[in-house]
Amino acid sequence: MGRILIDLPDEQIDELAAIGEEQQRPRAAVIRDAISAYVASNKRRSAVDVFGLWQERKIDGLQYQRELREEW
Repeated sequence: MGRILIDLPDEQIDELAAIGEEQQRPRAAVIRDAISAYVASNKRRSAVDVFGLWQERKIDGLQYQRELREEW
């Protein structure tokens, strides 16, 4: 596990401390959970990135492939 130094406004530190007290957990654990949730919600999925890639094209993907192979 690595360490990182970040600057947070005092208001956020106070809120994190309050959440930690309420959940009876260390502030660091609350921060790790928050970062894990952020990373998970922003993780790109390769299938999502390429889904519909050919949608705007005027040529069918298979036809395009055949035309490229004809050039060989």
